[in-house]
Amino acid sequence: MEEASGFKSGFVAIVGPPNAGKSTLLNRILGQKISITSKKPQTTRNRILGIAHNPNSQMVFLDTPGIHKASKPLNVRIVDVALATLAEADLILFVADASSARPEAEQFLITKLRSQKTGAILALNKIDLIKKPKLLEAMDGWARAYRFLAQVPISAKTGEQVDVLIREMEKALPEGPPFYPPDSLTDMPEKFLAAELIREKAIRFTGQELPYAVAVTIDAFKEDGRDNMVVIHATLHVERNSQKGIIIGRGGKKLRQIGRAARLSIERLLGCKVYLELFVRVQKNWSRDTRALRKFGY
Repeated sequence: MEEASGFKSGFVAIVGPPNAGKSTLLNRILGQKISITSKKPQTTRNRILGIAHNPNSQMVFLDTPGIHKASKPLNVRIVDVALATLAEADLILFVADASSARPEAEQFLITKLRSQKTGAILALNKIDLIKKPKLLEAMDGWARAYRFLAQVPISAKTGEQVDVLIREMEKALPEGPPFYPPDSLTDMPEKFLAAELIREKAIRFTGQELPYAVAVTIDAFKEDGRDNMVVIHATLHVERNSQKGIIIGRGGKKLRQIGRAARLSIERLLGCKVYLELFVRVQKNWSRDTRALRKFGY
């Protein structure tokens, strides 16, 4: 299908410090959840692609893990994923937390931006948490730290000013036809998205007890045409026996809670009934094991 002259399309890398709300913003723009969220930093571990279809543009977003100085093997790989994504983009969308924005503390990120030829737009997120004087102070600080194409204060949680941000991004993108068909939302396999939703629930329901020591693999993903159901068997991998106990909970209560919430989210994603069975396995120090990191897709 031929697009009208003036149609814009391009790849937008979403970057920023940990816990700035990048995944929440992507889900808000797409109108559907494809990137998992939590209040804990480094929840996103892989590059997630999401496609937004607008009347005058198609934006292909690349949601990335939070960029930070890393030393542990898992975190090094996470940051490498984020930095590699910058080279693929036509535009960089830098998301910062306006309620705690300290440009001077983000020099690592600013340095990485300066090494790129790609233009960047700043989305100052979480404006629902601060008053106007503090917001103006944050905007002034970021303006001194880096020359962005535009600064847009937003709230990914409430949707405030996200439409303004979309218009600014459209201005910065090149003209061109869409890259994906109009019904495309992501290029991530359903198995990957299911594993991510299970990991999200494990992180959320274990609070501060199990921050980052869990990975998820899908052992079986089968469609049962007779019952219009998808049958999923998944394993949650942890590093210590004590962590296994936390995930299972007394009498298996916590694991059932995780499974129930994950199943409902996966059903919303797939649009059909899901039978989900979870297992828990101890794989000692997997986050420091190069072979294990490869196995789990990092």
